[in-house]
Amino acid sequence: MSRIGRLLTAMVTPFHEDGSVNYERARKLALALVNSGSDGLVIAGTTGESCTLSWEEEYRLFQEIKSEIGNRATIIAGTGSNSTSEAIEATVAARKTGVDGFLLVVPYYNKPTQEGLYQHFKAIAESTDLPCILYNVPSRTVTNLSAETVIRLSEIPNIIGVKEASGNFSQIAQIIDRARQGFLVWSGNDSDTLPILALGGYGVISVASHLVGNQIKEMINSFLANDVARAARLHRQLLPLFDVLFIVSNPMPVKYALNSIVFDVGKPRLPLLEPDEKAALQIREVLKRYTIDLKPV
Repeated sequence: MSRIGRLLTAMVTPFHEDGSVNYERARKLALALVNSGSDGLVIAGTTGESCTLSWEEEYRLFQEIKSEIGNRATIIAGTGSNSTSEAIEATVAARKTGVDGFLLVVPYYNKPTQEGLYQHFKAIAESTDLPCILYNVPSRTVTNLSAETVIRLSEIPNIIGVKEASGNFSQIAQIIDRARQGFLVWSGNDSDTLPILALGGYGVISVASHLVGNQIKEMINSFLANDVARAARLHRQLLPLFDVLFIVSNPMPVKYALNSIVFDVGKPRLPLLEPDEKAALQIREVLKRYTIDLKPV
C-alpha cells in the first residue's frame, strides 16, 4: 500500500463568500498541493470541516478533486461517522466517485467501548474493497482507540493503517511493534512526525503541508536516508509553524494563513470563525519566517 504515500495533506475545503463550497477553488488547491510535495490528499476530514459539510457536498468534492488530480496523487475520502450504518452508506457512495481509499474517524459523542469500535470499523471495512485508514484523535472524539484494538483491526486486510493523533507515544510504539507486518502509522500531528518516524512510523497526514509541503517531504526523505541530523534540523525549523497552526482550533489558523498568502480559500463555516486579531498577528509573524512552497495554479 506504499502507493498511498508518506505525505498526505488533510486539505481544507474552500468556501465562497456566501458559505457555499467553492469547487473550482478546491480543484486548484488540490493541484497546487500535489505540485508542492503532497503524495495524496485527505478530503473532508477534520481540516476539511466535514462536520459542517453535507454528504452531497462531500461526494462532489471527492469527484471533482479526483477528476482534477487523476493518478498524480491518491485521494482519501473522509467517510467516518458516529453512526456505523451512515459510515457504511457514505463509504459505498464515495467508492463510486473514484477515490483511492477512506479515512475513518473514531465515532464521536456516543462513546463506544473498544469492542464497539472494533465491530464498527470491521463493518465499514467489509463494505468496501478499497484501503481504509483508521483515525484516532481523542482530543476531538473523547474516546481513544486503544493499541490493542488497532492491533486486532490490523488483521483485516484492507485496514492498512492508522492516523495517530493521540500524542501517546507509548501507544503508538505498541501499534508499530505488534500490528501485522505492513500496517502503516501516519502521524496525525505535524509536530509528532519525526518522533513517530523514529519509532518506525510511515509518514504524516499533515496540515502544515498546505504551506511547506516540499520542506516536510525533505525532512521525511532525510530521515529515510539516515541523515537524522538534517531531518532533526528541519523539524526544529518547522516547529514554530506547526505550533502556530494550532493556536486555535484547526482549520481556523491554516485557512487564515492561506488567505494571507493570497491563496483564497474563504472563511470557515460557523461555528468556526477566523482567528481573532491577537491570534492572527501571531500567525502572520510566524509566516514571515518561512518560504512558502504552495504556488498558485
